[in-house]
Amino acid sequence: MSGHSKWHSIKHKKGAADAARGKLFARLIRQIEVAAREGGGDTDANATLRTMVQKARDASVPIDTIERAIKRGTGELDGVRYESVTYEGYAPNGVALLVETLTDNRNRTGSEIKNLFNRNGGNFAEPGAVAWQFERKGVVIVEKSAASEDDLMLAALEAGAEDIADQGDSWQVTSPPTDLNAVRSALEEGGIAMTSSELTMLPTQTVPLSDESSAKQVLRLVDTLEDHDDVQAVYANFDIPDDVLQSVMA
Repeated sequence: MSGHSKWHSIKHKKGAADAARGKLFARLIRQIEVAAREGGGDTDANATLRTMVQKARDASVPIDTIERAIKRGTGELDGVRYESVTYEGYAPNGVALLVETLTDNRNRTGSEIKNLFNRNGGNFAEPGAVAWQFERKGVVIVEKSAASEDDLMLAALEAGAEDIADQGDSWQVTSPPTDLNAVRSALEEGGIAMTSSELTMLPTQTVPLSDESSAKQVLRLVDTLEDHDDVQAVYANFDIPDDVLQSVMA
């Protein structure tokens, strides 16, 4: 399992901690509002909204909170108008970063994100400088105790999955973004429990970080960016060996 995949799993555990203090809730609600505004409030007709609602329900966001967020997005209720802005840059050691935000003031957010890059040894980049190193995918995580590789493969591949990767104690199922809901539905129908399912950006190539100092520099910037209130997700293309990552996280 690559260091990048392991970090992906660690971030899901961080997400559970975020949910406990409400931070993840706020991010999910904002994502639902934007999805509803851009594609309408009908989850059957708006695949992005359907994915965001499912993600919120997986995180135990109350149904009435989700419904109010949809109504704010469609204009049925008053609310702040957010827009999606993606920032690009490099962490120390040439690691590429994509920073997805939802903001009500892109000038303020852009200035603050640029400042976080500069203060943590990174370099803010122009649009397009980094994005080509990533591709959007649907990713479902399944604990190995929930299904055998054969059963998982049979259900997922028929629904449109592209790959099933071994992550140690779990499987990572990757699909085109348009097939994520179909894959999820197929696993549910097969009685296969999922740890998570989401649309994400996966790197097409990775930058190896073989020593603890380099890993700490990069992860410090990633953590700092993720703590910003407007940041919804940070994607990176590092690959940290398991022993180094375990040492850094200890």
